[in-house]
Amino acid sequence: MASRVDHEYDYLFKIVLIGDSGVGKSNILSRFTRNEFCLESKSTIGVEFATRTLQIEGKTVKAQIWDTAGQERYRAITSAYYRGAVGAFLVYDITKKQTFDNVQRWLRELRDHADSNIVIMMTGNKSDLNHLRVVAEDDGQTLAEKEGLSFLETSALEALNIEKAFQTILTEIHQIISKKALAAQEAAASTAVPGQGTTINVSDLSGNAKRGGCCSS
Repeated sequence: MASRVDHEYDYLFKIVLIGDSGVGKSNILSRFTRNEFCLESKSTIGVEFATRTLQIEGKTVKAQIWDTAGQERYRAITSAYYRGAVGAFLVYDITKKQTFDNVQRWLRELRDHADSNIVIMMTGNKSDLNHLRVVAEDDGQTLAEKEGLSFLETSALEALNIEKAFQTILTEIHQIISKKALAAQEAAASTAVPGQGTTINVSDLSGNAKRGGCCSS
């Protein structure tokens, strides 16, 4: 979901939060969109989303952040949840090894259901609980590099790196879409023939290139 323009914003980017139940996805969402944190937050049921508008490289971007339940019984919503997403946060809890071990499973699901060009950031949350840490930061960084992902450790409680994480992923998405728009303009200019109309399909709702390139009529 991108490149939609109205009088309030230049782009609308859909970002999804994924990871095991209890890793802090809902508090990452509330910290970024409302600057709130709830110590007694309950497990998310189904899907929730919130929005925040901010400036990215001189453009007004409306970030639509989707949060879903981590429990297996809600996996039926998978396809609809990922549809149109241009970015994803894959969150684990640095104090729970199992949530880190499950990162690969979440990554497979993401790559099975989301667009192949989705921008992914792996996030080790709850860095404020360093005294309870069981997942080393280096382990997170190594896995992220192996899978070609961005990586940050965050604390929704202390608001540590939450803003930086979203700014990073939104900037990367904007740069990708800007490059595609420029490439489309250059392609249109180079392939247009006088007297011949050329239609070029560059992106779908998620801002990702369609197969097939262009067709002349």
